[in-house]
Amino acid sequence: MSEQVKVHSAVKVHSVAEGPADGPVVVFSGSLGSDHRMWDPQVKPLVEKGFRVIRYDTRGHGASPVPPGPYTLADLGGDLLALLGEHGVERAHVVGLSLGGMTAMWLGVNAPDRIEKLVLCCTSAKLGPPSMWADRAKTVRENGTGSVAEAGVGRWVTAGYATAYPERTGYLREMIANVPAEGYAASCQAIEQMDLVGDLPKIAARTLVIAGAEDPATPVEHAEVIAGGVPDARLEVVEGAAHLGSFEQPERFTALILDHLEAAR
Repeated sequence: MSEQVKVHSAVKVHSVAEGPADGPVVVFSGSLGSDHRMWDPQVKPLVEKGFRVIRYDTRGHGASPVPPGPYTLADLGGDLLALLGEHGVERAHVVGLSLGGMTAMWLGVNAPDRIEKLVLCCTSAKLGPPSMWADRAKTVRENGTGSVAEAGVGRWVTAGYATAYPERTGYLREMIANVPAEGYAASCQAIEQMDLVGDLPKIAARTLVIAGAEDPATPVEHAEVIAGGVPDARLEVVEGAAHLGSFEQPERFTALILDHLEAAR
């Protein structure tokens, strides 16, 4: 193992598995500030198509352990590999959004034999400036995740969605506010240090990149960089979607995910 992989040992993350035990496995990896419930809209449609769906809380989030930071992308990738081992999964499709997409790309580069296909949603291979992430980590450590929840949900969904669905928006705001401060801040530090752009050509898995047309956190240009770097990757842009596009436009995201995963079966 390379030095960077040894930074922390893997933690046993909290996970939920649904669907047929013998179905093709799809692991869903979530955004900074979320837990596995952000993928609720995707579960039933995939299970009905025969997939085994595994969702998990990133270290420092939800019901997963909160080791002290900083975290690296190698730490998060190592946790996901350990999760596959725990569930007895040799190879899986991986669908990741934002931080989850970064983790998925890391796996595509560093553990290609464990990946069937990748779906990279509303994410980036290099998301600067680093000072922004350092500042946000500091803010959260000093004032808690509640202090960034309102701004976070403002990036996650469009203003129109927030107005039309105040209860759902409140649910997401609370999801962010409930993330342990150290877990959120330490994950910010993983993003602060990340630069996967030069590694993208090493990803061999068939890759679908999905961007939200109204995503202020990882605008479409970030998706274009990924789709341009990963060999034969396909890019889809979903209208009316901000950063948590899978939640705001679930029908469109789920249809794209299913289409990509079923294409080779």
